[in-house]
Amino acid sequence: MSLERVKAYFRTYGMDERIQEFDVSSATVDLAASALHCEPQRIAKTLSFMVEEQAVLIVAAGDGKIDNSKYKAKFGKKAKMLSLDEVETLVGHAVGGVCPFVVNEDVKVYLDVSLKRFDTVFPACGSSNSAIELTIPELEKHSGYVEWVDVCKGYETVKIVV
Repeated sequence: MSLERVKAYFRTYGMDERIQEFDVSSATVDLAASALHCEPQRIAKTLSFMVEEQAVLIVAAGDGKIDNSKYKAKFGKKAKMLSLDEVETLVGHAVGGVCPFVVNEDVKVYLDVSLKRFDTVFPACGSSNSAIELTIPELEKHSGYVEWVDVCKGYETVKIVV
């Protein structure tokens, strides 16, 4: 189970107690924000794409949307999201719980700049009813990200301090 793998990973850092599990679904930005009692933009959603036959994850703020021209400028091709069937096989987590932790070895993780306006964000933890609150430096460390990218639109650039 993906959640158990994520818990085991965070246990090695003494952080597994920070993982929150809910009695309700947190599979979408709005559901996660409701379960966490936070603003939807603070949900760190993990989007799954295919780039040159390789699964790529982009972690973005809950209010960010992929900007096709920015995406194409960065990755050299039009954004192609993974199908529901491909996500779990290629990434290692099922839709609704996709997160940047404990992913399959060949998956590359990118963090979108839409997240930088927050001190902490809430990514999922491998299930459709879990999340963890992380600082941006913690997200960088534990996601194993390749680099920061600017591939989203539709979000406010004002830094929100909580």
